[in-house]
Amino acid sequence: SGESTFMVEMNETASILNNISDRSLILLDEIGRGTSTYDGISIAWAIAEYLHEHPKAKAKTLFATHYHELNEMEARFSRIKNFNVSIRESGNKILFLRKLVPGGSEHSFGIHVAKMAGMPGKVTSKAIAMLSLLEKAHSNAELGFAKASSADEDNVQLSFFQLDDPLLEQIREDILNTDIDTLTPVEALMKLHSIKGLIQKK
Repeated sequence: SGESTFMVEMNETASILNNISDRSLILLDEIGRGTSTYDGISIAWAIAEYLHEHPKAKAKTLFATHYHELNEMEARFSRIKNFNVSIRESGNKILFLRKLVPGGSEHSFGIHVAKMAGMPGKVTSKAIAMLSLLEKAHSNAELGFAKASSADEDNVQLSFFQLDDPLLEQIREDILNTDIDTLTPVEALMKLHSIKGLIQKK
């Protein structure tokens, strides 16, 4: 048909969402994986929330995902419960126990699976190094946003916001209109990503 894998996935998911009922059993696997990380997280979150908040159908749903950010939904939505497949770690090795246990997982163990599949050592070593760099960058981004948001909105005196620049004014308004007390960590990260995108487009 000439459609991308992601388009096919979105068509199928749209069909599910547009035809749910109280009798529905919905199985969703890795929704949003065919696009950028932030798009994928946003789509997956929105779909899960739509299913939970549907005004007529309370369909039973199993939603498998590697987006750890979605773990936060359990605290915000009464019918969402997190589960993960338990593992046992021994040194640098893991054993999948094939047992479903309550709670979300903070790790995907993708590199371990790559090792088990016989991926060349140079590839997995590089992957481990890259993962460390990306996790540090992610952590620093969240920390930077938290520090920037902690100042009282009414006392923002940074000269950055006093520059005569429409883009800076737009960013300033965006930050001042954000209720930081109600943001979840994933929403804060997405807000930071959005602001970064505005700056990069300049």
